Amino acid sequence: MPEFLVRAAANLAAIWVAAEIFDGVTYGDSFWTLVLAAVVFTVVNSFVKPVLAILSIPFIIITFGIAYFLVNCLMLVLTAWVVPDFEVGSFWTVVGATIVIWLVNVVIGAATSDIQRSRRRRVV
Repeated sequence: MPEFLVRAAANLAAIWVAAEIFDGVTYGDSFWTLVLAAVVFTVVNSFVKPVLAILSIPFIIITFGIAYFLVNCLMLVLTAWVVPDFEVGSFWTVVGATIVIWLVNVVIGAATSDIQRSRRRRVV
């Protein structure tokens, strides 16, 4: 459960950053819509994305990984479809927002792994 909460918090920050950068990514200026979008995005990435990625393996191989990026874009579109008042705009906005969300998650992931590593050093 704590790992899910960390991922959801990271996705919340990432979606907020994407919404600040792209006009097409909106959440109705409601914090709770943003929280719901982050939770749904985390659930979709945890359960739907692996299944879709497995089904897409031939396309991922043929396109040298570009299809996997499109799977990531689809997860954002699916989140917008499920969450009311959360919109992601046009195709290019979705592409840009997907890249921004990935970058923010990479930075947060690196920071949290550094924190966990330093905690393990103190315990040992």
